Amino acid sequence: MAPYDPLRDLERFTHSILDPGRRGLRQIPMDLYRTQEGYVLSADLPGIDPESVDVDVDGQLLTIRAERTIAPEENAQWITRERTGGTFLRQLSLGQGLDTDGIAASYRNGVLTVTIPVSEKAKPRKIEVRTADDPQQIEASSS
Repeated sequence: MAPYDPLRDLERFTHSILDPGRRGLRQIPMDLYRTQEGYVLSADLPGIDPESVDVDVDGQLLTIRAERTIAPEENAQWITRERTGGTFLRQLSLGQGLDTDGIAASYRNGVLTVTIPVSEKAKPRKIEVRTADDPQQIEASSS
């Protein structure tokens, strides 16, 4: 997984204040944590039609894309309009040792959950330590 970059959050905040009416792609807020079995990503996508959510992996790049459409109200005089429509996008570079074939995603109550399993070879394992005092077994075969 890509390392945390605090400047990315500052940049997102600055863009939201300086250019609230910006068009184009918007980032998806997310949480990411690791378990013994792999990584779990939770992304907020409130008001998004589940049919518009697209999760794909291309090599080591995980892409989440979603579309929110807000139908305009006829004869409405807007007082404030903070909820924006458009395309939302988040991309993550996946590190080595992940089982990209086992990635799964689910969407419930406006939250997309993506599980990214660690491959068996990359999971922590206990290594047996032998000492020089351990007797060696010699197998003899009769010819």
